[in-house]
Amino acid sequence: MSSFIQKAPGKLYIAGEYAVTEPGYPAIIAAVDQFVSVTISQTEKVGRIRSSDQATSWKREKNHLLVSDQKHPFRFVLSAIEHTESYIQAIGKKLTVYQLTISSELAHRNGKKYGLGSSAAVTVATVRALLAFYGIKVDQSIVFKLAALSHLTIQENGSCGDVAACVYGGWIAYTSFDRMWLKQLLQSERDWLKLLHLNWLGLSVQQLVLPSALHLLVGWTGTPSSTPQLVSQVEQERKGREDAYLDFLKQSKTCVDQMIAGFLTQRPKDILSGVRENRRILSRFSSLFGLSIETEKLYELCTIAEKYGGAAKSSGAGGGDCGIVLVDRKTDASAIKEAWKKAGIVPLELHVCDKKYEMKGS
Repeated sequence: MSSFIQKAPGKLYIAGEYAVTEPGYPAIIAAVDQFVSVTISQTEKVGRIRSSDQATSWKREKNHLLVSDQKHPFRFVLSAIEHTESYIQAIGKKLTVYQLTISSELAHRNGKKYGLGSSAAVTVATVRALLAFYGIKVDQSIVFKLAALSHLTIQENGSCGDVAACVYGGWIAYTSFDRMWLKQLLQSERDWLKLLHLNWLGLSVQQLVLPSALHLLVGWTGTPSSTPQLVSQVEQERKGREDAYLDFLKQSKTCVDQMIAGFLTQRPKDILSGVRENRRILSRFSSLFGLSIETEKLYELCTIAEKYGGAAKSSGAGGGDCGIVLVDRKTDASAIKEAWKKAGIVPLELHVCDKKYEMKGS
């Protein structure tokens, strides 16, 4: 019996966090060489979804999936199945029964997640596995849109930048689509094929190349954070303070646009100064809206990296998880890592991978 294996990489935000949740405001994101893999194989009557520590069974009734136990770890998988199978039905394929087996490299051996976008990765890998299983070839934009719709059903306030990184790989400049526009379209438009082939308002994905003089380092604080919770806090705190919020958006866009230009013109200094400036912008934003983006451990991670000439900041929503550092390749990276270890920060041996999921750049 044939089976198909598909995978999707983790991600790291480099710059543009929080602002990227608004359409038209850019972020720089990198896909990294730690993966979520989904294996799919044909079964009889009863299907299964399982991971290393969870499992559930399902049956199909009138083309709908009936799950015996909707366990928390599978909600993104179930959403990906629902949306992808709607597409599969729309193009005239008959649905069948199968088993999905999920494995992940995006967590420490103690079970704590690194903050590398595991929910986005499992969503993308599930979409890819189903399309491969049913013998459907599509371009990356269709994979992204199916995964984005699946992800937004569960996590409404996300930018889907992590989904884009998982789909396209490498270094990308990303601006989010207008979620309100999409929501209104979903309410009025029932033609799945039309929706997936439309240009989504505000959406932009541009591949970037890191200058060869630069190297990416990643440190893990050992403390998990909740992106949806922090983004929700911003949504609450910004009420009545729109001018301050709009000022933050403007500053972030100016900074990230200059960084993107640094990538396009291969000017390392512009990228390094952009990382430092984005850290300052996020620090002011954090203070203004009562967030805890740069924790003590992240502050220590950045301070150590800066001591050795690196440009460092928190990655993603902050509040824990990882920090990123860009350094000149002449810098003693091992010294930074050793100093991190002494401070209780775990260096992660991550590299940026391209769209074929081969090691690239750093």
